[in-house]
Amino acid sequence: MEYIVSKYNYWIYIVLMMIGFYAMMGKKNIIKKLIGMNIFQTAIILYFISTAVKKGGTVPIIMNHGHHEAVQAVQYVNPLPHVLMLTAIVVMVSTTGVALAVVKMIYNRYRTLEEDEILEMRK
Repeated sequence: MEYIVSKYNYWIYIVLMMIGFYAMMGKKNIIKKLIGMNIFQTAIILYFISTAVKKGGTVPIIMNHGHHEAVQAVQYVNPLPHVLMLTAIVVMVSTTGVALAVVKMIYNRYRTLEEDEILEMRK
């Protein structure tokens, strides 16, 4: 039980993912689906950032230029997941912008954002 409680952040990410997944699959409004997609993407980004955290870790920069001490790579935090998640944030914002433009076009054509009404009009 203590192990489960100590990993509370992962449980929060799972809950966020499920909220986002439910919004994408269960809601009929396209904007609500888009918000669900953003929640899901945010949960994934938070998960990857938290997996890269290391207790007692330091930045991977050698500070002592004059001294030749042995570098222990095990002490350093890997910056790669953080950099990749910055890229994922840019992709998420871009995807949201394009999706909002498509939603605007859908609304201009059908005068509704309800998925079932749009499908009914398409028949």
